[in-house]
Amino acid sequence: MHAPSVERQHDHSFHESNPLAERNTLRAVVLTALMMVVEIAGGWYFNSMALLADGWHMSSHALALGLAFLAYVASRHYRHDGRFAFGTWKIEVLASYTSALLLIGVAGLMLFESVARLISPSPIHYAQAIVIAVIGLLVNLACAWLLKDGHDHHGHHHGHDHHGHDHHHEHGHGHGHDLNLRAAYLHVVADAATSVLAIAALLGGSLWGAAWLDPLMGIVGAALVAIWAVGLLRQSSRVLLDAEMDAPVAAEIREAIADGPHPAHITDLHLWRVGKAQYACLLSLSTASSASADDFKALLSIHEELVHITIEVNAGKA
Repeated sequence: MHAPSVERQHDHSFHESNPLAERNTLRAVVLTALMMVVEIAGGWYFNSMALLADGWHMSSHALALGLAFLAYVASRHYRHDGRFAFGTWKIEVLASYTSALLLIGVAGLMLFESVARLISPSPIHYAQAIVIAVIGLLVNLACAWLLKDGHDHHGHHHGHDHHGHDHHHEHGHGHGHDLNLRAAYLHVVADAATSVLAIAALLGGSLWGAAWLDPLMGIVGAALVAIWAVGLLRQSSRVLLDAEMDAPVAAEIREAIADGPHPAHITDLHLWRVGKAQYACLLSLSTASSASADDFKALLSIHEELVHITIEVNAGKA
C-alpha cells in the first residue's frame, strides 16, 4: 500500500470575495428600501390597496437583498477562520437558498391577495397608483442593472499547494454562478415584472374599466415568481447537499484515471463544490503498479476545476 502523500499547510479559502457585487447589492438595498417607504406611504395616503400590497411585497425584497449583502460581508469576514474546512463560500449559497424560500413566500402572498381582490374588488385610485408604480419599476430596473453584471467583470488567480503540487489557475466568474448575486438579481427582476404587470392592469382598469385585470395580473406574477424561486431553490440546495456526483468533472476524473499511464481502479470517489466552479475531490485507487498518489494527481492537474485533491493509493488489481 502506498501511503497518501504528506499534506502541507495550504489555504483552504478557495473563494475570492466579490467586492463589486457587495457594493452594488448595498446600493440596491438602499434604493429598494426607499421605494418601499414611498409605495407604502402612497398606498396609505391614496387608499390604494394595490400600492400597499406592492410596498409590502417590496419590503420582502429589501429583506432578501439585505440578506444577500450580509452574506457577502460574513463570507469575507470569516474567510480565514479555521473552523470553515473549505472556506466560507457556502454562506452565500445559504443566503440564496433562504432568498428562494422568501420568494416562494412572496409568491404565495401575491396569489392570496390577488384571489381575494378577484372575489371582492376594492376601488383603486388609478392615476396616483400608476405614477408610483412607474417610479417603482424604474427603481427596480436600476437595481437590476446594478446586480446583473456584478460578477462578470473580474477574474481570480489562485495559487494552491495541494499535497506537493503547485496549481495556478485563472478562474473567471463566467465559469460558475454567484448564487447569492443571482438570488438578489431574481428578487429585483421579480419585482420589476410584477410592476410591469401592475402598470398594465392599472392602465386597463383606468382606460377600459377592467378592474379584474389587476388581480389577474397578480396571479400571473405570482406564478412567475414561484417558477424563478423553485429554480433557485434547486440550484442552491444542490450545492448545500453536495449533490455534485453527476457534474461533468466527475466523468473527467474517471476518464483521466482510466486513460492514464498507470493502470488503476477507482474504489471510491467523492466530489463536492467549494467555490462557484471549483471542486474538492477525494479519491481512492487500487493499482498493481508502483505509481504514487502524486503520480495520479499529476494526471488530474489539467482540470483546473479541481482545487483540492486528496488521493489514497492501495496495492491491488488495476
